[in-house]
Amino acid sequence: MLIAAVLPAESAPQRVVSMNLCTDQIAMLLAAEGQLISVSDLAADPRMSSMADKAAAYQENHGRAEEIYLMRPDLVIAGQFTQGPTVQMLRRLGIRVEVFPPAESIESIRKEIRHMGALLGREKAAEALLADFDEGLETTASKTRRGRAALYYANGFTSGRNTLAGTILDAAGYDNVAGDFGIDDTSALPMELIVMSQPDRVITGSKWPGQSRSEAILDHPALKKLSFGIAEATDRDWVCGTPYILRAIGDLQ
Repeated sequence: MLIAAVLPAESAPQRVVSMNLCTDQIAMLLAAEGQLISVSDLAADPRMSSMADKAAAYQENHGRAEEIYLMRPDLVIAGQFTQGPTVQMLRRLGIRVEVFPPAESIESIRKEIRHMGALLGREKAAEALLADFDEGLETTASKTRRGRAALYYANGFTSGRNTLAGTILDAAGYDNVAGDFGIDDTSALPMELIVMSQPDRVITGSKWPGQSRSEAILDHPALKKLSFGIAEATDRDWVCGTPYILRAIGDLQ
């Protein structure tokens, strides 16, 4: 006991690399100056990242083990669906890699902010960020129900209540049509069922440049005849479980 008492606490990592869009943003929100040295290339894409302007200040990586190893990190932060071989190779090279699952609920967002704060030795910063997030949620989340809404994406997919998009929809005061068909996660939903359910609002993802056949279903005239028509969602605020979902919630209102 006496020996343990005099051992120094594990020092915070000084050269941190994030290789996942969502961990990029939480790390940028919490890291001390100079502590985070690289984020993924997606973090600088304004179509995908809510912090694209801030990401420009960091060296970008493309999730390749060779490039990350040469940065001499003492901590690498990855997402659950990050390239498995990259994570395995970095660990074989003796580099610490921490993996974050996607945050699909308010509570999981709060948990991951605290986890990131602990990894970076930035617990106080994490608690301050959480306080701001909780205050914003109290102000932004709807206190009344606004009707029924359907989330509808390319290839006819929808998101249920156990997804980040479903969480945003619920916080904005909408009942999710996906629940009428027993869909809790992400699944295909025939357009005919969307139309027959007569939602008050249909929310889709932003369209990307080019001619994608998967997105053609979103232009179907049957969808456009629904009560409020189609509202385009801002993808970058919906992609990751970060405090920026407050903007997505506010936009729906």
